[in-house]
Amino acid sequence: MNIALIGATGTLGTAVHTELTGRGHHVRTVGRTAGDLRHDLTDPDQIAALYRAAGPLDAVVSTAGDVPYKPVAEITADDWQAAFRGKVLSQLELVRQGLSHVAEHGSFTLITGILAREPIPTGAAASMANGAVEAFVRAAAIEIAPQRINAVSPTVFTESLDAYGDFFPGMGSVPLADVARAYVRSVEGRQTGQVYTVQ
Repeated sequence: MNIALIGATGTLGTAVHTELTGRGHHVRTVGRTAGDLRHDLTDPDQIAALYRAAGPLDAVVSTAGDVPYKPVAEITADDWQAAFRGKVLSQLELVRQGLSHVAEHGSFTLITGILAREPIPTGAAASMANGAVEAFVRAAAIEIAPQRINAVSPTVFTESLDAYGDFFPGMGSVPLADVARAYVRSVEGRQTGQVYTVQ
C-alpha cells in the first residue's frame, strides 16, 4: 500500500514506520520539520499541499497530536483552542480533505489515548481532545464507507516511562511494538469505526 504517515519521526511514528515498512508498504513520512513531506497539519492549506504532494494513497496514518498539560484552573481559552486545533481539528481535516485522495477501499487511522477513558491531573485538555477524536471516528465511519476509519488509543509507552511514568500512577504501560501492531490491524484489516485500545 501507499501510506502517508503523519508524525513519522516521533517516538510512536518511528515504531509504526518500522512496522509498516517491514510489512512491505511504501510509506511517505510527514512531519512539521522532518520527513519526506514537511507540512504543518494545524493549517488546512498545508494539509491540502500535503495531499497534492503525496499523490494517490491507500491509507493515511496519524501518530501525532499536540495538547497542553495544565491544571484545569490554569487552562486558558487559548490552551483549550490549542488542544482542539493540535489534536482534533488537524486529524479531522486530514480525513475531510483526504476523502478524495485515498483509495475507494482505503483507510484513515487516527491517534487518541488512554486519557479519554482514564483521566489524570493536568490532563483535562488531552482527555477532551481524545474523546472528541474517538466520537468523530465512530460518526464518520457510517458516512465514508467503503473507505474506513479507526483510532488507536494507547496508554503510556513502556519506553517512555522514565519521562512520563509519574503522570500515570498505577496504570500499566505498553511496548511501542504493541501499539504499532494496532496500527497494522487498522490499516490491513477490514473493521471501521473502531477505537483500538492498547493498555
